Amino acid sequence: MTEKPFDPNDASLEEMRKLFREFPGPDLEAGTQAIEREVRLTKPRGSLGRLEELAGWLSAWQGRHPPRVEHPRTAVFAGNHGVAARGVSAFPASVTEQMVANFVKGGAAVNQLCQTFDADLRVYELALEQGTKDFTVEAAMDEGECARAMAYGMMSVEPGLDVLCLGEMGIGNTTSAAALACALFGGEAEDWVGAGTGVSGTVLETKTRVIAEGVAKHRQAGDPLQLLAALGGLELAAIAGAVIAARLARTPVVLDGFACTVAASVLWMIDRRALDHCIVAHRSVEPGHTKLLALIGKEPLFDLGMRLGEGSGATLALGVLKAAAACHAGMATFAEAGVSGEGGH
Repeated sequence: MTEKPFDPNDASLEEMRKLFREFPGPDLEAGTQAIEREVRLTKPRGSLGRLEELAGWLSAWQGRHPPRVEHPRTAVFAGNHGVAARGVSAFPASVTEQMVANFVKGGAAVNQLCQTFDADLRVYELALEQGTKDFTVEAAMDEGECARAMAYGMMSVEPGLDVLCLGEMGIGNTTSAAALACALFGGEAEDWVGAGTGVSGTVLETKTRVIAEGVAKHRQAGDPLQLLAALGGLELAAIAGAVIAARLARTPVVLDGFACTVAASVLWMIDRRALDHCIVAHRSVEPGHTKLLALIGKEPLFDLGMRLGEGSGATLALGVLKAAAACHAGMATFAEAGVSGEGGH
């Protein structure tokens, strides 16, 4: 432990790279206990489908058995994008700050979902008055700005959290996410672009062209973290930082939609096991999300045609995780219930 308090202003991308060497794996003992209990519960083996898998995943990454989902947090990171000035969104960049005010007042969808599932909502603003630079002209962030945003995101992970749900808010962030995904995974801008806030026609054509310009300018920028700096956003960098901190703290993570998953996939490109403590809540209608999920090997929990962002899908997934934990911990075993045919029926 360092003697002086952590200061995000001291962060660097090189320090972020070093943290990958410290990533713990799952707690195998807790995971084994979950598997052993699961086969003794009063149901046919496998009959609760993915709920059984989620109970084991929660145990392994919480490092305890049985798992609990009593203190979840939804962290929403908000940032503005210089590329929004290129006319890639149906809304101006000022809407980001207005929506943050709506979160604070309790008027957004994520507020209602957090209330429904008893999640602690935290909203983190990242220099909304300034935002990033237009990545068609220069890098969206320099390496220092990117590292500081990542460090800021890391501070959202505190002791005592059962699950961390991540989301974002930022006009222009699907443009940034699509460009970053294209640079990381290859293909053309058309493979990754989507409607975002609901754009079509000439605006969608502009968005596609802007993504292509940005990727062409920065595709050779360097490693995944340097690409994050060149094409990403402050809120996307903060999400990547939160995922890193959650891994170090062995806190399970629920990723939201397209932009959130792209931010996390930066880490996957560095270490294929970097997202083992993460699940993806839902399949966004952004076409690039389905492509990305296949590439990183993540199967979302549900597909409800959502594309709102702001952690809405991730928070909704808490209902499934709470159900998985409750069934695993609360059901009787065959022996306890006096039911014969353990593991059968």
